Amino acid sequence: MASARPVESVFELLGRRWALRLVWELRRSTLTFSELRRRTGISPAVLSARLRDLGDADVIERDGGGRYRLSGRGRELARVLYELNRWAEHQQQTGRA
Repeated sequence: MASARPVESVFELLGRRWALRLVWELRRSTLTFSELRRRTGISPAVLSARLRDLGDADVIERDGGGRYRLSGRGRELARVLYELNRWAEHQQQTGRA
C-alpha cells in the first residue's frame, strides 16, 4: 500500500478536534497546561491527547519549565494559519463568510 501524501497526513493531524486551536493559542507565547485549558475549555483528557499528537508531529514542544510552545515547524504552520486568518477576515468584510 502506498503511503499517504504529505498533505493528507497534515490534514489528518490538524483535522483532529482542537489541534488548530492549540497551534493558534501558542502562536504568540508559551503557555502551561492550565493556561491552555482556561483559554480553550478543552477537557483535560482531550487536551493531553492533542498536546501529545502535536508533540509527536514536532509541532509543539515543552520547555524546561513545563510550558508548551511552538517548535520551528509549529512556527511555520502558525504563519500559514495567520494567512488563512487574513483570508477569512477579508471574506467576512466582503460579506462572503
